[in-house]
Amino acid sequence: MLKHTCLLILFLSLMSCHNSSEVKVNSLTSKELDIAFTRSQGDSTSTYQEVIQFYDVLSKTDDRVTLKEVHETDSGKPLHLVKFSSKTDEDTPLRVLINNGIHPGEPDGIDASMLLLKDLVNEDWQLPEGIELYVIPIYNVGGALNRNSTSRTNQNGPAAYGFRGNAKNFDLNRDFIKSDTKNSKAFYSIFHEVHPDVFVDTHVSNGADYQYTLTHLFTQHNKLGGELGKHLEEKFIPEVEEQLRNKSWEITPYVNVFNESPLKGFSQFNDLPRYSTGYTALWNTLGLMIETHMLKPYKQRVEGTLEMLKTLIEVAQEQKEVIQNARAQNTQRFADAKMYPLNFQPTTSNPRRFMFLGYELENLTSEITNLPRIKFRRDQPYEREVNYYNTFEPTDSIEVPKAYIIPSAWKNVIDLMHRNKITYHRFENDTLMNVEVYRIEDYKTRTSPYEGHYLHYDTKVSSKKVQRFFQEGDVYISVNQPGKRYLLETLEPIAADSFFNWNFFDSVLQQKENVSPYVFEDLAIEIFKNNPELKAEFEEKQNSDSEFANNWYAQLDWIHKRSKYYEAAHLAYPVVRVLN
Repeated sequence: MLKHTCLLILFLSLMSCHNSSEVKVNSLTSKELDIAFTRSQGDSTSTYQEVIQFYDVLSKTDDRVTLKEVHETDSGKPLHLVKFSSKTDEDTPLRVLINNGIHPGEPDGIDASMLLLKDLVNEDWQLPEGIELYVIPIYNVGGALNRNSTSRTNQNGPAAYGFRGNAKNFDLNRDFIKSDTKNSKAFYSIFHEVHPDVFVDTHVSNGADYQYTLTHLFTQHNKLGGELGKHLEEKFIPEVEEQLRNKSWEITPYVNVFNESPLKGFSQFNDLPRYSTGYTALWNTLGLMIETHMLKPYKQRVEGTLEMLKTLIEVAQEQKEVIQNARAQNTQRFADAKMYPLNFQPTTSNPRRFMFLGYELENLTSEITNLPRIKFRRDQPYEREVNYYNTFEPTDSIEVPKAYIIPSAWKNVIDLMHRNKITYHRFENDTLMNVEVYRIEDYKTRTSPYEGHYLHYDTKVSSKKVQRFFQEGDVYISVNQPGKRYLLETLEPIAADSFFNWNFFDSVLQQKENVSPYVFEDLAIEIFKNNPELKAEFEEKQNSDSEFANNWYAQLDWIHKRSKYYEAAHLAYPVVRVLN
């Protein structure tokens, strides 16, 4: 009897603790879980301090919620990572990572994520079995602290918000490859720790006017490639769209037009690796941006974002096994690949056609400029079929090397390899190896600054096989590793977002030694005496190129660049390839 009494007391004690915990959580629904969005009936968004305080309260109250600081951002304040995980027996949960406030003037996801966590803590919505949820509350901390009410000129609310540029005025959604900021370096740490199956970045769009509140910008499926890209296009996107429509939320692909009617058709956005979803695709993560429409009321945008987050999580759970298997297949597919496609562009063939909910466009004469202008007529909605060009093809491809070698002097490149969990080793001794080297033959450069750089493009290279000495400490990187796609996209100069195109190696583009023409004249004669084939080539160019024939310096420079006196370092790409 005493034994039974003790067991009953223990049971009642445990039940009392459980109920006390529930009461403690439920007591947060009035004050501690109150946020600016709900206090203002959907007109305001919380400050950075209020957002972090909200998650701090949750983490101290509900053991399913954790909040931790991750490194320092350019603002001097840390990045935060929130995790919500229900007790589960799942050995391989599907991990969803939501990134908010990369552009703090677009705070819809900041508030939607707080509402999502509030619903989870209050058990107004259940996290599906087998899902681990991670949230970056505000990625651009410096921009969130730079609060104003005017920088989003055309946006319909909220009352105040953050600024697009971070503490160093970088647009963080152009920084995922070049990593000029502490924010991106902190993101690397989070991304490689979480290793998400699904990544979501929350935004607000601009551009044309139309009926939709919600638009989506998924990772381009041809670039994602393999079974994962196929599943994304054929199963995941259609199911997300269908479930949202069943919840009375119409959605369209991101309307990629500027100052014209969507009826002309539009292409999928080309999410290069500089962008969040382009970067995450390099790790075979299914990614998307939620883009709400800037002209819709803020309350409506946040509610739509919340519903889309829930829908994405639910569809991800329904397709969990397929997504995880497709990721594994993609990883193996690229591991086995001998050739790698680069620089995808949309094609005009086989567009997807769908019924688009838009507004008629009226052509007017501007009262300001007296030139043509357009106006979308909200009093004239339509539903018409449009072309959506979402098939992309590569314009280039490269043979996949066995390895890359980076001279130890290029420490910034090696540091980014380390931060992206690329494995490598350093030569312990000076070593002679057969390698393939690139020479930069041509490139173009932007004439105006872009995110702190003058970006190169249309880069062309030539290659040759040589024997080269490498010094103790130089870095040898085997390509056969999980970061293979990251290596190829950053170290191949012709790739649109390569480190070369982002100016990492610009010092090799400047010739360091030149000649005095009056001295070189006599030396050029000797060079021609010893190399009649070169002299014949020179004379042929004189005869066929009048501009060259009338430029004495260009002629002497031409001879110098083909002589033994020309420096080998000029236009020599420092990173070399090991082929076998």
